[in-house]
Amino acid sequence: MRVLYLFLFALLTGCGDGDDKLSPEQVTLNFFNAVYVDRDVNKAKQFVNKPMKELINHYYIASSVQRQLVGVSMTNAKFEILEVDIDFLRKFASDVTILVKMEGMKGSQKWIDDRTITLEKTDGQWLVAKISADYKTN
Repeated sequence: MRVLYLFLFALLTGCGDGDDKLSPEQVTLNFFNAVYVDRDVNKAKQFVNKPMKELINHYYIASSVQRQLVGVSMTNAKFEILEVDIDFLRKFASDVTILVKMEGMKGSQKWIDDRTITLEKTDGQWLVAKISADYKTN
């Protein structure tokens, strides 16, 4: 049911002013899917700001980005937006904080963790600017 709400929310927020810009939630999920599911750092770079792009270039491969930048290496990962901290009038906001629930396998153990993602609006696009570990939920 939550996935349906997220889908409807993404659909509705994407229909506001006729442009093809991604919402902060879409950018966040696209970034995590690029790093954990597709394991494609080049794809992930399109969703981050310049300083984060430099870090991704430094770590070079998806497993290193997972360990060093996000702080947890997982397989079979799934992601869910738990909370979004943004003004109702998101057109005027310049940053947003999103809490993401991460579920997957860490070694042979099921792992659940949270990350707080800060996105900044740069040239009209939302980009991941910071990834912080939240409290451990496993």
